[in-house]
Amino acid sequence: MVDAALSLDGVTCTFVSRTGEGRRYTAVQDVDLSIASGEFVSVVGPTGCGKSTLLNVGAGLLAPSSGQVRVFGQPLSGINKRAGYMFQGESLLPWRSALDNVVAGLEFSGTPKAQAREAARDWLRRVGLGGAEDRYPHQMSGGMRKRAMLAQTLIRDPDIILMDEPFSALDIQTRQLMENEVLDLWMAKRKAVLFITHDLDEAIAMSDRVVVLSAGPGTHPIGEFNIDLPRPRDVAEVRAHPRFVELHSAIWAVLRDEVLKGYAQQKRA
Repeated sequence: MVDAALSLDGVTCTFVSRTGEGRRYTAVQDVDLSIASGEFVSVVGPTGCGKSTLLNVGAGLLAPSSGQVRVFGQPLSGINKRAGYMFQGESLLPWRSALDNVVAGLEFSGTPKAQAREAARDWLRRVGLGGAEDRYPHQMSGGMRKRAMLAQTLIRDPDIILMDEPFSALDIQTRQLMENEVLDLWMAKRKAVLFITHDLDEAIAMSDRVVVLSAGPGTHPIGEFNIDLPRPRDVAEVRAHPRFVELHSAIWAVLRDEVLKGYAQQKRA
């Protein structure tokens, strides 16, 4: 049996309140989740259900309170060096050009400067930013900054790609362009992807599998769906496919009550 690229086994994350009262809050509880090499898995759930917590655990940025994380069968200790992480917020350094932002990861890992800069130029071309190497973040549109962040993530050729709602701030047209670009790049090398999103349409259009999380506290998976839509896919066109409509209806039937629970919890808070 081939080991999963990333597996979370019985992962629980409990936090202590910062108010000084010592209250404990369990964000996620007894989560089992695995992503095979070459598989694109999306996780959906209500706002505040712990989706990003699971991503941080997979990245090694957060140690679980209990349970274990394995990377290609080996227990994870510290930062997951086989993963690239594309954050939801901005991760570009404002004092660096697009080229200097993309090249940073290779520079920090000791890659010779000329080699690193040539690789950065190549990745900027791949994501549609050829000719924009000298632009600073404030000179780029939101979509251009996301493209630079994508190149920044992929340049180190990670075996696992972690993405935390990376396109949520973009307008719908730019978002769909970025989604298709990610799928094209993924299809070329088929890395393992764990994709966090609140958008069910996006999850279905992009994924091989969609995992649904319950509302917190004590979030856990409550549904798992194989997305048997043909590839390659155009994220706009695939929404009209009859099977897409069936899958959306089935997943939403599981997700709907959890979204309402999460909304009610936020109102009470």
